[in-house]
Amino acid sequence: MGVEMGRLQTVVAMTLYISAVIVIGLYYAKRANESSANYLIGGRSLGPWVTAMAAEASDMSGWLLMGLPGVAYWFGLSDAIWTAIGLLIGTYLNWLFVAKRLRVYSHANNSITIPDFISNRFREKNKIILTIAALFILVFFSVYAASCFVTVGKLFSTLFNVKYVYMMIAGALFVVLYTFIGGFLAESASDFMQGIIMIFALTIVAVIGTASAGGISAVIKNAQSIPGFLEFFGIAQPVVADGVQQIGENGRPLFGEAGRYGLLTVISTLSWGLGYFGMPHILIKFMAIKDPEELSRSRKIGTIWCAISLFAAVAIGITGRILYPSAFLTRSDSEKIFILLSTNFLVPFIAGIVLAGILAATISSSDSYLLLAASSFSKNIYQGILKKEASDKEILLTSRITLIIISVIAMLIALDENSVIFKVVSFAWAGFGATFGPVILFSLFWKRVTRPGAIAGMITGGSMVFIWNLLLSRLGGIFAIYELLPAFAASCIAIVVVSLLSKEPSMEIQNEFESVIALTEQK
Repeated sequence: MGVEMGRLQTVVAMTLYISAVIVIGLYYAKRANESSANYLIGGRSLGPWVTAMAAEASDMSGWLLMGLPGVAYWFGLSDAIWTAIGLLIGTYLNWLFVAKRLRVYSHANNSITIPDFISNRFREKNKIILTIAALFILVFFSVYAASCFVTVGKLFSTLFNVKYVYMMIAGALFVVLYTFIGGFLAESASDFMQGIIMIFALTIVAVIGTASAGGISAVIKNAQSIPGFLEFFGIAQPVVADGVQQIGENGRPLFGEAGRYGLLTVISTLSWGLGYFGMPHILIKFMAIKDPEELSRSRKIGTIWCAISLFAAVAIGITGRILYPSAFLTRSDSEKIFILLSTNFLVPFIAGIVLAGILAATISSSDSYLLLAASSFSKNIYQGILKKEASDKEILLTSRITLIIISVIAMLIALDENSVIFKVVSFAWAGFGATFGPVILFSLFWKRVTRPGAIAGMITGGSMVFIWNLLLSRLGGIFAIYELLPAFAASCIAIVVVSLLSKEPSMEIQNEFESVIALTEQK
């Protein structure tokens, strides 16, 4: 009886949260339907707090509350902390160097999507860049959305002991309905609320978990008893058979000798930060702020939020292994440690609010992914190539149809219950980072970059992610590094070489570049 009552309280708390999200969507539905610009970029009307929180909440997704703690639970400190440090550095640098210049430049060339911006930057007429960018966005955002659906499926199946597939589909349908109705403004407003819930959830679970384990000193002492678990340059090695960690005679999970976490691996893991320069769902928030001068405030808010959230997530994984050493014996299941700590140490209603943090993270990211993918097709392929005279209503309709199609594809990808969220996210993150990061940076900071150079960079970066991940990484050794690093470097080289070998940009393009630089410095 008590268990059922507790579960009911958890459900009530999460239902209240879902209701609030739906209200936000309905509130903004009218404005979203006024124009495609409102639906896709909110009419460039965001304030500094909403811009910061929406960018970070849509960035982190469910992997922050499940994927990253799962890595710390399974492998220990090193892999999780170096990833967190790389992401924190990337977050700050993206706000510092890219945000303001992209906002000014995208406004100057009348762009409301990232493919729009890159295409307009080079004044292309046959829309090759537009097509390449839109296709890569469709592919990688389908994978990204799938990771979110996996997250919500794991959450609800664990909470309510219902088959994973049913819960995954139910959660996906909710996200699709919400995004379908409200568009960018609803997404950004709810992301603000979700960002608050996420940081609250992470902080309270990290603090209570650490206290329950006997405090920081007790956590450190126990973690050090596992070989490589609490080292910056070592990594724990769970002893597994058929993917399942083995249990020793004393009833505790077995670990082998600590693995080496060398400098090359550290650099590879830090390279997660490079991904920020090419994330369309983050970059679009920079483009949508009302006043570019407010971006410095957004940078401070976003960076502080990111630092607290990332390190709390790592602490949850470490503490979870100390408190429940044998609760999860597979890499996939280890990503449920946040759920276990929340339900065991918090009163049910508060646990419901905290677990809504996972739902918040999932919704805040998946609605961004779905909306960006839909806008890429409707604006960049449908209107840009297939039907240039398409009306605004047709664009809105096409966006919503595309959103549904992409969601179905993402649900099919997410059918595998054993998917490791962290791995799925890392592949999509590398794809976006290598495809768009270099071309965005060169477009904003190098006047000599050319259209052929941009095309070469995008194709090289996006293709190298697949080649490195699916083929070269199997060779091991130096090829085992995270695919984002070599793909990002290859893209940069392609952009520079092809740009220098091709005819320099027209004076019209160069003059626009100079005027944007001057305008950015004035603001």
